[in-house]
Parts: sequence; structure tokens; C-alpha cells
Amino acid sequence: MKKKINKERQNDIVSQLHQGKSSRNVAKMFGVGKSTVQRIAKKNNLILNDKGGRKKKLSQREEKFCVKKISSGEAKSVVELTKILKNEMEVEVGRKTVARALNNSGLKAGEKKKKPALSPKNIKSRLEFAKNHQDWTEEDWNRVIFSDESKINRFNSDGRSWCWFREDKQLEDRTVKPQRKFGGGGIMIWACMTHLGVGFMCKIEGNMDQHLYKSILEDDLMKTIEYYQLDEEKLIFQHDNDPKHKSKLVQKWLSDQEFPTLQWPAQSPDLNPIEHLWSEVKRQLNKFDSPPKGVLELWERVQSIWNNISVEICRNLYNSMPRRIAAVIKAKGRWTKY
Repeated sequence: MKKKINKERQNDIVSQLHQGKSSRNVAKMFGVGKSTVQRIAKKNNLILNDKGGRKKKLSQREEKFCVKKISSGEAKSVVELTKILKNEMEVEVGRKTVARALNNSGLKAGEKKKKPALSPKNIKSRLEFAKNHQDWTEEDWNRVIFSDESKINRFNSDGRSWCWFREDKQLEDRTVKPQRKFGGGGIMIWACMTHLGVGFMCKIEGNMDQHLYKSILEDDLMKTIEYYQLDEEKLIFQHDNDPKHKSKLVQKWLSDQEFPTLQWPAQSPDLNPIEHLWSEVKRQLNKFDSPPKGVLELWERVQSIWNNISVEICRNLYNSMPRRIAAVIKAKGRWTKY
């Protein structure tokens, strides 16, 4: 007949297992069978550390503590986390041990994502917009013409270039991306996109004001609608909340058109699929072996890249709209991965 182990002793065994000790060592410590320890571990949903090799420096409990502190933002770095671990858990280990524990839990270090600052008002408006459009289908979104402006630098620092190299080899042309500290200039462009393909694009000369923006809509937007033979009564126009877009002059022109304008939430580039087309243009520019000799050549390259963006890319971006909306709702109006 098996000897019954009282609750207090069971708790002591669980405590030792939490510290990362193997079932064999715990059984020896309490003078019980290894199978008894394993049975108690199973009852308490514990994963046994019965693998051979060097003992882990951090127990499961301590690893969970690390994950919680870094995930909640209480610790902003491994260095801070190491100090907190020492002060609160009286566990002193090196940074590499803590980093390894985080990696084992599925976390990895990386560059912070650049996202727009979101005020409580912006978060609320983003969430309201997403909820109001959560029932829109891909066909509904296909009616929207998305638009935006973007600056393209001549010495394109907007993207990254990659190559394979050996650390012990001297740097060479193919492994270096030349950068210039000053000068070079760039161009500001406006463009739009439809689910049938990219729309017309124009280079903005000088400073954009309400009068120039109105003329762009009259010219490039209307040319896009005409080119794709879109039904003005069925399409919807999108632009952001830039003051020029909200000027009385522009609003008057838009109100005279047959198509409505989508009420867009502030600070929401993640909802505008055209942002991905800007990224595509900048990636393609990075593939050139040398920077353009001037802004005119830069403009020629941008036009060529833009006009060669496939219809499939545009349609895939439009098809992502329901997922983008769902992501904003899931994030409760805050940032998404898009």
C-alpha cells in the first residue's frame, strides 16, 4: 500500500520543482519514489526539468516573471530586467541568461516600430471608424479610391539594402550602400490607387496649398476615374485630414462631385493601403546600383516603378481592408501591424 503524502509535503515538492530541480533530485531530497514526484508534477500541471546536462539557471517561475516584466513594459531592457530580477526575486544571473530565457519563451529583441503618436481622441475615432466599417466586404472597399502624398529622397535612406558577406573580408562595392550626410534633395508626389490598378501620379512643385491640391484633384484624380471608366455615382474618394484637404475651397469642390468623400480617422496610415505602394517604390529605388544624378532622374525612376506596379498587388491590398479594420478593433483603436 502506497504511503500517503500530506498536503504540506506535496507543496514542498512542488516548490522544489518550480525551482527547476529534476524529479530524481526531488525524490532523493524527500525520500520518496521518482514516480511519486512525477505524479505530483502531473497533478499540478508542471513540466519536469528531467533533461540531462547543465542545470538551468532560471526556474520556470523565474522565466515567467521575466516574460511578465518585459511584456508589461515594467522592464524596458534586459539590463533593467536583470536588476529587477535581483531586487525582487533575489536571483543574480547575467544578461545573456535573461535574454536566453526570453528567447525560449518566444520573445526576441528588435528595432522599435515607427508608428504615429496616438492621442486618446485619435484612438477613439479610429475605433469608431473601424466599428462603423466592420461589415464592409472586399467589394465595398473596391469602390474606394485611396490617395496620399509622400516624399521620396534622392539619396534614398527610406529603405534597407541587403547582401551576403564574410566578416573577415574587406568591404567592397557590392557590400556597401553609400550615404551622404547633406544635400541630394528629393521630390514630393501625390498619387492615388484603385482596385483596378495604380492611378495617376504627379510631382508637386513648390509648397502644396489648397489651390494646388484642388487642381491636382481636378486633373489627376479625374483622369484616373476617366482612365478606368469608373462610375462616379458608385465610387468613394479617400484622403486624410491634412488642413489643405479640409479647406473650404477643397471641400466645396468635393461637395460638387457625384461621389462622396470617406470620413477618415486621424493618424491612420495603417488603414490606407497606398502606404504599402510607397514602400514598394522605395524598395525598388534601393535596387539601383547608383543614386539618380538629379531630381529629374529620380522622378523618371519613380514614374517607371509606379507604372509597373501590378494590378495583383493593388487587389491584394484592397482585399486586406477587412483584416485591417478587424485589427484596429482588436487593438481597441491603437496601433496595428499594418
